[in-house]
Amino acid sequence: MYQELVDLVIETARELGEDEIGVADDLAEDTILFGKEGVLDSMGLVTLIIAVEQEIEDKYGRPAGLADEKAMSQARSPYRSVATLAAFAQQEIESGE
Repeated sequence: MYQELVDLVIETARELGEDEIGVADDLAEDTILFGKEGVLDSMGLVTLIIAVEQEIEDKYGRPAGLADEKAMSQARSPYRSVATLAAFAQQEIESGE
């Protein structure tokens, strides 16, 4: 499931593209999304998270709250990279089963 979610995050970001979130096509699992070296600003991150939540619900038939208090309170942000966002999404999906 993890690799499917990595692919989902990358594909969603590509679909949103340069115009909506300011990201070109060259994304990978280790791409830093947010922070000092991140490719997204805060609005781009919010847009991506909302779109990924919707894609997860469409694909897996269950909601994944990626922008909740749990995510915001973690010592290390789940939004750092494509990999950390995918891992957090997997955790949220599996905890809802």
